[in-house]
Amino acid sequence: MSVPPPSGPPRSIATPCVKVCIVDGASSLCLGCWRTLSEIGGWSGLTDAERARIMAELPERERARR
Repeated sequence: MSVPPPSGPPRSIATPCVKVCIVDGASSLCLGCWRTLSEIGGWSGLTDAERARIMAELPERERARR
């Protein structure tokens, strides 16, 4: 049984990455996007709902660090 080819280009994954990767050693937070290293590493494997939940938390993480 063969798998049909994709019908179009791959769907892009929403990401808060701003290409400023500076990780705070104490908190393991990227000071560019405010995600943890484990969140960054597993980002592509998360569901849309999981990514949306994390993205909703990012503004508060940033406020807490400023």
